[in-house]
Amino acid sequence: MPEPLIFELSRPGRVGCNLPACDVPQKELSALIPARHLRTAPPGLPEVSELDIVRHYTRLSQKNFSVDTNFYPLGSCTMKYNPKVNEKVVCGFQFARLHPYQPEETVQGVLQVMYEMQEMLAEISGMDAVTVQPAAGAHGELTGLMLVKAYLKSKGQEKRTTVLIPDSAHGTNPASCTLCGFKTKQIKSSANGCVDVKDLEEHLDETTAAVMITNPNTLGIFEENIVEICDRIHKHGGQVYMDGANLNAIVGITKPGMFGIDVMHFNLHKTFSTPHGGGGPGSGPVGVRKHLVEFLPVPVIRKEGHQYKLDYNLPKTIGKVRAFYGHTAILLRAYAYIRTLGGEGLKKVAENAVLNANYLLALLKDHYDLHYKKQCMHEFVLSGSRQKKKNDVRTLDIAKRLLDYGFHPPTVYFPLIVHEAIMIEPTETESKQTMEEFAGALIKIAKEIEENPELVRTAPHTMPIKRADEVRAAKEPILRWMGKKTI
Repeated sequence: MPEPLIFELSRPGRVGCNLPACDVPQKELSALIPARHLRTAPPGLPEVSELDIVRHYTRLSQKNFSVDTNFYPLGSCTMKYNPKVNEKVVCGFQFARLHPYQPEETVQGVLQVMYEMQEMLAEISGMDAVTVQPAAGAHGELTGLMLVKAYLKSKGQEKRTTVLIPDSAHGTNPASCTLCGFKTKQIKSSANGCVDVKDLEEHLDETTAAVMITNPNTLGIFEENIVEICDRIHKHGGQVYMDGANLNAIVGITKPGMFGIDVMHFNLHKTFSTPHGGGGPGSGPVGVRKHLVEFLPVPVIRKEGHQYKLDYNLPKTIGKVRAFYGHTAILLRAYAYIRTLGGEGLKKVAENAVLNANYLLALLKDHYDLHYKKQCMHEFVLSGSRQKKKNDVRTLDIAKRLLDYGFHPPTVYFPLIVHEAIMIEPTETESKQTMEEFAGALIKIAKEIEENPELVRTAPHTMPIKRADEVRAAKEPILRWMGKKTI
């Protein structure tokens, strides 16, 4: 039988906690709060004990997939293991009890961490300056595009309103452009999975503001013409924005600043091993070249002698992009990670990430379709087209069947240019044994599709929640308790 939900555990008279009686006289309360906002009846919450609540949420947590319990090969998301020493740093009272409104002189330690984080990211990327203020990758994209827009306006080039985006790009790229007031045009990928330089050239004109390019791209392929692409954009007066989501493949190996990149964002929660997913947390620092420095969001952290200060004196700034300065907890975790590994350690991260991905690709390429047959970087994209065409088994079915084998599914149906896409990123933290077990499961599923496709089409079979009605779930989502009677 399915386990009861928290409302179904409710029994009259059970109490989880006792709150003190309101010490504000009713007359004063009525004066403070309008009558229309006061309850006339209890809120109808379940009546459960503290033990009921603890057991309920503990059981729920044990049903979750997580990096600490399972292999989590989400392509383009870099769900690597997060060292626990990073958590220890964040939880230390020196940082955990700080308040964002404290005076600068009382928070010199955390300002030092943020300042040094800026300097380290600038060194890693080859950029001239970095702001750690943006709160997530997409927020970093928006911030970077705002910098581009401010720069173009300062040059009297407001007519540059179009951003060119490859067809393999992350979905946040065009969304960020729209939020920033830019129009977008899609650039085709060539047969080798890279940006089609000829198609790019045909789209360049006096309205081109920038190109947003991910390198390595979302197919897991290094853009071999990146220098030529940057040169062509610059000759037409545009800027080059790099989506840094896949920096994990090249960190310590090469620097985006060497390609000709003008502005980029970092996903600290991907490249530098901090927890993410489920809408947060995240951090998306932005790096820029010299000509964009004066437009950075304020405040800017400066070092004056042995003191760290927040400088608001940037006349051409785009202003603040966040209420407080940066997502401190994520910055601290990333700081500990970088300091622990050092330059050589970061280089090994990229080398092992690429090695793992290519090893896993070698194990799987004969069992699923591979549209772009070349060495990958940190991730690769297979296709379930063969299985769909021959046995009417979708990539989604394959993903759900993987749950029965104890693995979180990889990213599916992205990038959109690969039909029935299966996007896999093992990261550098997984062992050869884990990858072989994962590959073995996918190979078994390919065999099951040949011998008993219905088994895969109806998966998962071992999960607490079985196959959902996808259409109904999308059109009629149940987002709150609907008033089912207690038992």
